[in-house]
Amino acid sequence: MEDPMTLLDRDGVRLTVDATDAAVATVTLANAAKRNAQSPAMWRALTDAGRMLPGSVRVVVLRGEGRSFSAGLDRQAFTPEGFDGEPSFLDMAKGPAEELDRLIAEYQEAFTWWRRNDVVSVAAVQGHAIGAGFQLALACDLRVCADDAQFAMRETSLGLVPDLTGTHPLVHHVGYGRALEICATGRFVHAEEAERIGLANLVVPRAELDAATADLAAALLAAPRDAVVETKALLRGAVRRDYEEQRAAERAAQGRRLADLAGLGD
Repeated sequence: MEDPMTLLDRDGVRLTVDATDAAVATVTLANAAKRNAQSPAMWRALTDAGRMLPGSVRVVVLRGEGRSFSAGLDRQAFTPEGFDGEPSFLDMAKGPAEELDRLIAEYQEAFTWWRRNDVVSVAAVQGHAIGAGFQLALACDLRVCADDAQFAMRETSLGLVPDLTGTHPLVHHVGYGRALEICATGRFVHAEEAERIGLANLVVPRAELDAATADLAAALLAAPRDAVVETKALLRGAVRRDYEEQRAAERAAQGRRLADLAGLGD
């Protein structure tokens, strides 16, 4: 088997594409010594990884090296000195509101591209997925979890709120009441519960996580790409459409698929 092609490797993020099947890309959080704790530099690298995806990629796997998927935000962000070359979060809070809003929007970009209709994203989660780590797992379309996975939204416990795009998918998956309880208490949601309440699509023994994720990626590639793209767009749009609007969207999408199959597409 050929080694994967590395397209990006910096700031704790590595993007590789399978050399034998360019339809699968892997984004690895590669700072195991810090349990893949996140920083603004990591977020910029994650954003760049999305921009660098080859057009051939259909499935993106997100994984973390080491014992944990991601232990959340590196607490150094809240020290007076912050990170080298980065504004301290404490200093950011003292600046103009418009600049703070701009910076948070920039950070959120690392969490948004996983929802693109042209790819299906799969998070392979082991160990802790806390705060920003939980939100990064939620950014993906699907989650395969090891039986030792533990999710927690600790922002509220620290006097903050989840602001890295995690609140929308959390409410969508588990409902408002359960989402509020998870966030307000900051408690851990273990793998068994995560599967039961809809956070995890699949839970497997830790030793089988990579194989199970690879099997899911292969299954996602079995259907024609355009059909998967249209189906993902339909399902995502169903959240904001009413019943009649969704019926119309289904008809339009099916019309495009039938035209393509009949050789009438653009």
